Parts: sequence; structure tokens; C-alpha cells
Amino acid sequence: MIKVTIVGAAGRMGRMLIQEIASTPDLELVGALESEQCPFLGLDASQLAGLPASGVKITADCDQAVNPSDCVVDFTIASATRTLAPKVAALGKALVIGSTGLTAEDSRMLDELAAKGARIVQSPNMSVGVNLLFALCAKVTPLLGDSYDIEVVEMHHNQKKDAPSGTAEKLGQILAQARGLDYETDTRHGRVGLVGARQKNEIGMHSLRGGDVVGDHTVIFATSGERIEFTHKASSRQTFAHGAMRAVQFLAKAGPGRYDMMDVLGLK
Repeated sequence: MIKVTIVGAAGRMGRMLIQEIASTPDLELVGALESEQCPFLGLDASQLAGLPASGVKITADCDQAVNPSDCVVDFTIASATRTLAPKVAALGKALVIGSTGLTAEDSRMLDELAAKGARIVQSPNMSVGVNLLFALCAKVTPLLGDSYDIEVVEMHHNQKKDAPSGTAEKLGQILAQARGLDYETDTRHGRVGLVGARQKNEIGMHSLRGGDVVGDHTVIFATSGERIEFTHKASSRQTFAHGAMRAVQFLAKAGPGRYDMMDVLGLK
């Protein structure tokens, strides 16, 4: 059995992760970590997720939650991940990170931890379908060439705080690399006013917000006479939880290093 600790266990995503552990035969929930302000501290994590009691209590004590585990799954926020990752690595535990909003500095920190022996899977989106979209974009973009304009459109629920989404940013980075562009300087985030004709060396990035949309991402390749669109739509966050458990299983056999979901799925 692979023993797993969930960070942010009382949240909506945390509860789904706990449900996914319960339905995966080789996984066992052994820890549930939350912030000190969480109103559910001391409650049974499995019961809070709508399952029979497991005896795993929600705690704000990092060592208590992490020590019994083989792998820690973190779907919280960048600031929490920034503090948690070095602690988990120091305790010799594998780490799956689904948090978004991580900075370039955070990325360097994760690389440094992996170089020192940590085992980490980090991806802005754990969905199997989204990672297939990543792989398709990396392959198709150079085949089409620069006669095709590239636009990325993403939509999420009206409570999402960051824009563009981490998934859209990852798509932009993959597309830019495949086209020989620089994501930071060649991405056009929306357009307003008299902006002139579209430049060939740009990738359009557009963020929509509304309702309870879990996550829609479309990549458009447009040229004279035709348009190709790749779209992924997530209708449930359970797809992210399922992917995260595949990452946990992957790390149980992996050596030290920093991986992403394309490594987990064998898409590289």
C-alpha cells in the first residue's frame, strides 16, 4: 500500500482527492493537513469527504500529517506550496503538486529540491486529457509552421482568482517553444483599441470567467482558408483527482527528479 497525505484536505479538491484514494486499491489515506484557521481541525477527514470514518484526523501539524506517508499531495495555493515543499523533501517524502500560480522562482526551488534527491511531480493540470492536449500541441505546432496564427482561449468559474489559468500558461509555453518564440515577450494577453494588424510572432491569450465552469481550454491554429481547433473541457474536478493518484503511483517507482504529468503518462 502507498500511504498518502492530502494537503488542503477540508477543501473541495481535498475532499475529492480523499474520495479518489478510497476508490484506488493500492492507496491508503494516512494524513490530512490544513491551515491553523481551518474550522474542521480535529474532524475525521474521510467522514468530511462523505466516506466512512478512517481515523485520520485533520490537523495543522505538518510533521504529524506528513511523517506517516510515502507521498504528499498538495492542491492548495502557491504560497502554501512554497513553504511546504522544502519540509516534505527534508522528510524524504514524494510530493505531487497541483497548485497553480507558482512563479519562476518557485520552479527553480523545485528543481533544486529534485537535484538534492526529492521526487516531485508538478503540473498545473493533472487531467489525462489536458496533458494529451499538451503533447498534441507540441507535435502539431512545428508541423503547421508559422503561416498559422495561434490563439489560446480559456474559461473558468467566476471565483477563479488568477488569469490566465496555469493550464493556459503551460499551453502558451509549449506553443512558444514549438514555434521558436519567447512566451514572456511574444504573448498578447487580450486586445483592446487600435492595436494594428496581428503579428506573426505572437500568441494570443484570452481569459473568460463565468458561472461554475470547471475548466475549458481551446487552442486555435488559423490560416488563410482553414482553421484547426483543439479543445478540452473538464466537467468535473474528479478528473484532476484521478490524474493526481496516477502521479502518486508513478512516484512510488520513480527515482529522484522533477517530473510532470506527461512523464507520468508516458507522453514524452
